[in-house]
Amino acid sequence: MNSKFTVFVAATLAVISIIFALFSPANLTLFGAPTIPGSRDDLHLAEIIQVTGAVGPESLAFDPNGEGPYTGVADGRILKWQGNTRGWTDFAFTASPRKECDRPFAPEMEHLCGRPLGLRFEKKTGNLYIADAYFGLQVVGPAGGLASKMVAEVEGQPLASPTTWMLMSMEMQFISLIQAKVSREGIEATSYGYNGNLLVRKGLKSFVVILVCRQFILSLCSGDRTGRLLKYDKSSKAVTVLLKGLAFANGVALSNDRSFVLVAETTTCRILRLWLKGPNAGNFDTFAELPGFPDNVRRNSRGEFWVALHAKKGLLANWIVSYSWFGNTLLKLPLSFKQLHTLLIGGKAHATAIKLSEEGKILEVLEDSEGKTLRSISEVEEKDGKLWIGSVLMPFVGVYNLN
Repeated sequence: MNSKFTVFVAATLAVISIIFALFSPANLTLFGAPTIPGSRDDLHLAEIIQVTGAVGPESLAFDPNGEGPYTGVADGRILKWQGNTRGWTDFAFTASPRKECDRPFAPEMEHLCGRPLGLRFEKKTGNLYIADAYFGLQVVGPAGGLASKMVAEVEGQPLASPTTWMLMSMEMQFISLIQAKVSREGIEATSYGYNGNLLVRKGLKSFVVILVCRQFILSLCSGDRTGRLLKYDKSSKAVTVLLKGLAFANGVALSNDRSFVLVAETTTCRILRLWLKGPNAGNFDTFAELPGFPDNVRRNSRGEFWVALHAKKGLLANWIVSYSWFGNTLLKLPLSFKQLHTLLIGGKAHATAIKLSEEGKILEVLEDSEGKTLRSISEVEEKDGKLWIGSVLMPFVGVYNLN
């Protein structure tokens, strides 16, 4: 990089810093996210179900009887939705004792209270698998209660660790983000902070784990590619690396015929496909290029996939994720997490959900472009003509009627 270009970059970043100092980030439109052709701006019509006394219902799961959904919240509990009359009731928790675990959001207590983010039921047994940000992969029976530890570390490293807390606001609020999913074929779990995705394939008694050990903003801005796709055999407890060098590995989902598994790369805004069967077994390719940063990937009953976008990718965000030197320089500016996050998402946070075909084609795009009702979504679960929408940051669940 020559000296003139270095000066230009420094001056540009200085201007960005000054703009943030003078104006409210929420009012900035210079680096706003572009519109998506064919998008329907209808998600603001979603019904909101408040998670009273709690925040961060990141992942949603229905039990084998169709009851729920269940969701993990920031105070360490797993809650069950029992309709408008009874509301949310306590179902399970990942840590004991529960002393001082009665506040909706207390990051300083998470290492004691747990932070269950990802959930999935096993259809055959009714067991609920939980990925906890501090206690790894756990399981609890159909009756709920205290979950037991299943997997806490991979290759000698913990699935989650307090050292991977992420700065989420100017008020020094730390959140470790982790998700887990168990489909009818088995278990899937993801985390980021110390990032891990787990998937159990029926009959093979194995699951896939994605690991990325970088903070959220740092991972995006620095061009980090430490993500790995691992297979863990439940019988032998052996771990093998299937993919490595992934950029912010995140959501994972198995295809309807179990011939491939999808892996979301948040930084590159794409979904990768690893073939498990057929002539391409062991190879991977790009399943879909997306207009924003994907979080969880969930398969519906027809074999299609819903992807929750944390945010669309604007002009500046494209520079940041395309040129690591630019992102690393930006990290050196005196900007708060909130300001950096605003730059990445292109202004005001809002919701975007994309449905993909089994071949990776975009079938439908739903948005709440003004963030009137939904924003910062992390998972979209389709059930009985409705989309149930979770968020690791918000104190509510959204329900959107597809009919």
